Amino acid sequence: MEVIQISTSKTLNKKKQQRVSNRDVNAFSKFWDTLLTIIVGLFAFACVFPFLFVVIISFTNEKSLAKYGYRLIPKKWSLSAYDYVLNSSDSLIKAYGVTIFITVVGTILSLTIMSLYAYAISRKGFKFRKFFTFYAFFTMLFGGGLVPTYLVVSRLLSLKNTVWALILPMACGAWNILILKTFFRTSVPDAIIESAKIDGASEIRTFVQMVLPISLPAMATIGLFCTLGYWNDWFNALLYIDNQNLMPLQYLLMKIQNSMDFLTSNVTRMNSADSVKAVAQLPKNTARMAMVVLATGPIVLAYPFFQKYFVQGLTIGAVKE
Repeated sequence: MEVIQISTSKTLNKKKQQRVSNRDVNAFSKFWDTLLTIIVGLFAFACVFPFLFVVIISFTNEKSLAKYGYRLIPKKWSLSAYDYVLNSSDSLIKAYGVTIFITVVGTILSLTIMSLYAYAISRKGFKFRKFFTFYAFFTMLFGGGLVPTYLVVSRLLSLKNTVWALILPMACGAWNILILKTFFRTSVPDAIIESAKIDGASEIRTFVQMVLPISLPAMATIGLFCTLGYWNDWFNALLYIDNQNLMPLQYLLMKIQNSMDFLTSNVTRMNSADSVKAVAQLPKNTARMAMVVLATGPIVLAYPFFQKYFVQGLTIGAVKE
């Protein structure tokens, strides 16, 4: 009987050990899994809700907004804000085209310059890698200032009133170079580069065919940062652009907003009753929300395509074998 009990206890112990080994150590219980899912869902909703609320307000009638305040379900819907913004300038479509052009071309050019720079200083065999690493880092601490930058771009490079004045000043960022350098050093095995050199591949071919395919998370992350920077930029247009046909979207929307604020603040100086009535009917608050939607809508729709690589790129250097 004792032998049977011992064998039975051994069998039970083996089954328990097998259950423990088969159990995922990272798994939560059903209660905690449900609770954490609800918490994360509420946090995600809190992040998305402000933009959805802005969209709702942009479709609200201005008088209804003034009378009833901000509501999730407006008393009266209206397209007057979009009608005002779209008809305030004939250059809105051109501004969209300019913004799309500088965003696409600028992102591609920035990724090309910064990835080549970062790859060079990440290789131990590059003789001057310490000098160029310090050179990039130094620009993060000290800059020439606004006036020298303006003189270089407009006078020395003669880029004033050209589309390149909206691209080249933002084409290279030291912080992005250091991020890419860290990724190349920690995530690109030296064995891959050595095998390519043994096969007779040049540095450019090694970089294009061997390094870039396994660097998509980092490239997509930096590409998203560059895309957001070019899409939201208006300051370079304020400095270097006088031509109406070269104004980007953000700068044009800012001019529309300034014009509306100017009319509203000077309504008491108007002599015509019709002018005063027209200014009173301006969709001041809803037009601001419509501008936000027009400015951020396309980039928000483009973000899901970057999300997969963006999440991976945020963990650059975080996990090492």
